[in-house]
Amino acid sequence: MKRIALLILTNLAVMLVLGIVLQIIFAVTGINSRGIGGILTFALVFGFGGAFISLAMSKMIAKRSVGAQVITEPRNADEHWLMERVAEQAEKVGITMPEVAVYQSPDMNAFATGMTKNSSLVAVSTGLMQNMTRDEVEAVLAHEISHIANGDMVTLTLVQGVMNTFVHFFVSIVSNIIQNVLGGDEEGEGGLGFIASFAISMVLYAVFGAAASVVVAWFSRKREFAADAGAARLVDKQKMINALERLRGGNQQEMEGQFAAFGINGGFSSLFSTHPPLEDRIQALKNQ
Repeated sequence: MKRIALLILTNLAVMLVLGIVLQIIFAVTGINSRGIGGILTFALVFGFGGAFISLAMSKMIAKRSVGAQVITEPRNADEHWLMERVAEQAEKVGITMPEVAVYQSPDMNAFATGMTKNSSLVAVSTGLMQNMTRDEVEAVLAHEISHIANGDMVTLTLVQGVMNTFVHFFVSIVSNIIQNVLGGDEEGEGGLGFIASFAISMVLYAVFGAAASVVVAWFSRKREFAADAGAARLVDKQKMINALERLRGGNQQEMEGQFAAFGINGGFSSLFSTHPPLEDRIQALKNQ
């Protein structure tokens, strides 16, 4: 419930801010909000604005969502080792040392997030630390560091922003066409009414949003292979393979959402899966 409430409140705050920005743009530029220019402006503001605000808030949301505790002073040997490995890998790829955090979870999970390469966060679960060898954890960390070094968070946000813009734009256009076909005028008289119009918009958002999600998920799967390859270069290919084998044997549930950067999943692939099957990732490493 805490995560759901945080997500709802965050989205409402983002929508409020973007709504204010949009009204300022219309007032300053004189763009007709009902015309094509106005619809495109709306799509761009909400498409890219929402994506980049979410990215800017990603570290804060991630920490609060999973209850991650950032390590400032290592409290034990494991935390000291974690800090050393992340610092060592960050130096190798030429990025600023990320924040390192641990969160309580029995699952073997990890994620990386952050606005820029030099302002990032790497977090691992207690389940990962307890159920993997240090060589395997080192490979997981290298995978996350590779995501950061490759700029995957920003790149994926750009892709998401483009897809969001298309969704908003085409939903508005198609919704207006439907209204006109059914006899509504610009003032909404003789049309479907608010409830029916809202329902049509929601259906259109679901359809176009699903199509956009397929594109984003495809791009995300490609970045997972690249991060695996980066981890193999940073530490050792066999360590990365062993880590993935450990995950495959752990019968993990499918991870979803913005923070599932390591992509520990149940081993199946679909159009909407953001991570390739573990078998495919292992085979890709073996073929290198």
